[in-house]
Amino acid sequence: MKLLHNKVAIVTGGASGIGRATALLFAREGARVAVADMSETAGQAMVEEIRQAGGEAFFQRVDVRRDADCAALVEATLGHYGQLDIAFNNAGIGGAPSLTQDQGLEQWRQVLDVNLTGVFNCMVHELRAMKERGGSIINTASIMGLQGTAGSAAYSASKHGVIGLTRSAALEYGKYGVRINALCPGFVATPMLVGETSLLDPKGLDALARSVPMRRLAEPAEQAEMVLWLASDKSSYATGGHFVVDGGVLA
Repeated sequence: MKLLHNKVAIVTGGASGIGRATALLFAREGARVAVADMSETAGQAMVEEIRQAGGEAFFQRVDVRRDADCAALVEATLGHYGQLDIAFNNAGIGGAPSLTQDQGLEQWRQVLDVNLTGVFNCMVHELRAMKERGGSIINTASIMGLQGTAGSAAYSASKHGVIGLTRSAALEYGKYGVRINALCPGFVATPMLVGETSLLDPKGLDALARSVPMRRLAEPAEQAEMVLWLASDKSSYATGGHFVVDGGVLA
């Protein structure tokens, strides 16, 4: 039997990168998937790809900074499928590198609003939906949530916050059968790092890859496999944890 047979999952940031890889994998493993993203074009294409492969999915445009959007996402998921078992709160942004003194309050707020408040907004409504029947929530943090990172104060602070939020909520909701964990990716070949908006040129990307003990960037699908495990009953005793998939960087 497929790992997520008869399960319903939400994936935010589901139209690209780790979110896209995870939505595809969830669907292959039997889940019905609510794909949430800011990009309607990419999100609808993602849903069509899932359907063409024989899966079930729908798209909802969501700005995770808006509590009303997150509430509507959970409501739409329950309306389509009648339940919510899994939520992968993955939507996030990077932010231009700078010294802390030069970061500026506008960029600070933007990064924290998406990466941390966005996870909180989603969790509030997901937890209410899961409290009666249990479920699994996975929040995307980062290895930068486990160490300081020069030039990325806002991003690092937001990801430290995701881990703290994950731990606190896990303590609260374990008695309801809701497991809450954080994924901590290393350097992944997603549009944020290797796309048109990347701040690294090919030489910089090569140097970054060589800094990893495994001498390469991760593929999004490799992160998705960890998310799948955390979403499935295979990880039935795992909660409050942060799971590092970084090719050995933090070692």
